[in-house]
Amino acid sequence: MAQAGLHQQEAEQRLLERLGAGDEQAFAQLVDTCHATMLAVAQAHVRSRAVAEEVVQEAWLGVIRGLGGFDRRSSLKTWIVRIVVNTAKTREVRQAGSVPFTSRAAEGEDAPAVEPERFRGPDDRYPGGWKLFPANWHRLPDETLHQRDALDIIVSTIASLPPAQCAVIRMRDVEGCSAEEVCAALDLTERNQRALLHRARSRVRAALEQHLL
Repeated sequence: MAQAGLHQQEAEQRLLERLGAGDEQAFAQLVDTCHATMLAVAQAHVRSRAVAEEVVQEAWLGVIRGLGGFDRRSSLKTWIVRIVVNTAKTREVRQAGSVPFTSRAAEGEDAPAVEPERFRGPDDRYPGGWKLFPANWHRLPDETLHQRDALDIIVSTIASLPPAQCAVIRMRDVEGCSAEEVCAALDLTERNQRALLHRARSRVRAALEQHLL
């Protein structure tokens, strides 16, 4: 784990050096890896995708202007997400089209993370237990999980999640950010971050499970 973190830091340092040298391919690489997560975070703060896209475009300008002063107290991705959040909050002041992230975090809470019908009823011998235990895809061959259609299911399910859940799972499971980084970037408590991630992962797991049956 520590070695993986070291490799990530070294890769980030090389990317920063290339960006500092004006390497256009390095910036294109940064856009490719971060843009979708930036859009997800922006959509968790504003009411429409169109406004979220404007927030992201403005945030990219902030990234370009601020790269020289990036002090590496956080990862580059976390720093970029903070720029998105601050840009969205500035939009909130300028127009009444934004929604506080804390409000968006409650979206989807009425829907269960796992369908109630998957559990045994009150009259069953084992009430509340699973009718059929969830499939453990970690035991499946890697090639099964990396099939194009399985990846498409994961990507489409993440994209369909409530905005706050989408933002958290993208930062944690797609970008590899730590829980602490997500909490700091999105102004979430550890409890809220954990709950959002659990719900998001449960929905992705259920969708993939249906695909693998």
